[in-house]
Amino acid sequence: MKVLLTLVLLGLLVLGHCCSPPSGAANLARNGDASQSSDYQLGTIIAYANKGIDGNKESNWFKGFCTHTQYDYEPWWKVDLKQKYNVDVVVITARSDCCLERLKGAEVRVGNSPDNKNPVCGKISSTPDVTTTFCCTGMEGQYVSVVIPGRKEWLHLCEVEVYGAPSTPENKDNQGNQENHVCW
Repeated sequence: MKVLLTLVLLGLLVLGHCCSPPSGAANLARNGDASQSSDYQLGTIIAYANKGIDGNKESNWFKGFCTHTQYDYEPWWKVDLKQKYNVDVVVITARSDCCLERLKGAEVRVGNSPDNKNPVCGKISSTPDVTTTFCCTGMEGQYVSVVIPGRKEWLHLCEVEVYGAPSTPENKDNQGNQENHVCW
């Protein structure tokens, strides 16, 4: 029984470590270029894509620091990191003043294609918390996107953080494939 308890606790420590940004790590998204499927405006607030990487985690949309698309079919938001990285962690801060259910089904995608058709790192399968962390286990990509597939919806994000390391030959195995580190 002690061995089982030790393994469970060790697994929780690994999960917590793997799926959290390392202490002092730089948010790669801050130096990127953001875009989205459309821009929503309400009065003087225009919810441009770059508000998702401005470093401000204020989650009340009406304070003007969040992104927001129109009511689009398969809305998307994307950051171009400007070079390839092995992405370990993506943290999304959503809108807290309403509408968290709109993010249900949203996918975080990481890859080298600018068309948002990249591999899925994770999916929001239930109504999310204001902050959701995805462990991407070293997925290689220049682009990180959030896409709501298969339906018409508004997409709003208040901050997207991306953590990882530059993609180098050392991060790949002998066949040129990316090594994935599984988090339990």
